[in-house]
Parts: sequence; structure tokens; C-alpha cells
Amino acid sequence: MSVIPRPELVLGDDGLRRCGWSAGDDEYRRYHDEEWGRPQHDATRLFEKVCLEGFQAGLSWITILRRRPAFREVFHGFDVQQVASMDETDVQRLLTDDRIIRHRGKIEATIANARATLELDRPIDELIWSFAPDGGRTRPVSFADVPAITPESSALSRELRRLGFRFVGPTTMYALMQAAGLVDDHLAGCYRASANPVDPSSRS
Repeated sequence: MSVIPRPELVLGDDGLRRCGWSAGDDEYRRYHDEEWGRPQHDATRLFEKVCLEGFQAGLSWITILRRRPAFREVFHGFDVQQVASMDETDVQRLLTDDRIIRHRGKIEATIANARATLELDRPIDELIWSFAPDGGRTRPVSFADVPAITPESSALSRELRRLGFRFVGPTTMYALMQAAGLVDDHLAGCYRASANPVDPSSRS
């Protein structure tokens, strides 16, 4: 069976070229333009990203993105203190809520991750950003240039697992790094891409 390859870049009706994965869905396009690859240092939003990237495992990101408002509602805006206080009664309730992903392991992991976050000896944003790659890197030209796992994402995964976090494998953590701007994988030619090599150590 032949497969039609997705384009590396797409030209939007606004005249801007974007990474091809953002085509075909307005929410994906908004996410691409406003969030993906922008440095995120807010501790609550980073905790949310850790948990939602875990929910995404085995699914498409658009599935999570469309459900994010419901996730935020049922997990108290991803306030760590409130999520950490959730119990089995909450788990059972969420398993009946079809607005989110009803996966017991991932729901329980979100609660466990909140409790692990409270036990950290430094803020979660400092922990995550300590694994940002150092120095410049060549901007990817095609999807084939974008890795699924890097030494940094593997190291972050190992550390989070050691600290009691769940659903934080190295591939999931690289997706987190992309989403939170620790790396910038907008393709060369995308309007969001800089003309200069990416410097993930920037704290802009």
C-alpha cells in the first residue's frame, strides 16, 4: 500500500510557512504558533506538560490537546498541592469521565507525579531546565532530522524515574523538551524558526 508523505512545510492561508504537522487542524496550528518550542518556565504549566505528555503515550498529541480543557478542570488546573491530595475516589470518578483519557495507570501517575513534585528539593522548572542541551545546534531541515530520543531526554527520564515520577520515558521527555522550548525543532523554513542556530540554554 502506498503512503502519501506529509509535507515538511505547509503554506497557510495567511501566507506563512509552518511545520507540516500543524496543517489540517486549527488547534494544532494555534499550538504550533503560540506554544510549541517557546521556552516555558512556569512550574504549574511544566508539571501539566509532564503529565499530559504521559497521557499522550500511544496516542496522537491532538487527542490530548482537544481534551486539555477537561484535563485542567478535573486535575484542578494542575495545581500540584490539589492533585497530590486526590485519592482512589477521585480515580474512580475520572475513570467514568469520557472527556479525558480514561486510563487508570495514567490517572494514578498524574497523582503520583504531583506527590513526587512536592518532595523535590528544588522547583520542578529548575529541575527540568537543568537538562536543557548546552550550546548551539543545527536547526532541522526535515522531519528525518528530528530525533525521538536524545542523551538529555534519557538523562531527564532517568532522574524523574529515580524521584518517583511515572510515564516519563525518554521519548516522552524529548516531546516535553520540544513542547517546553528546551529545544526548538521548528524546521528551517518555518516562520517560527530563527535564522541562527538554536541555543537551548537561552533563558528568554
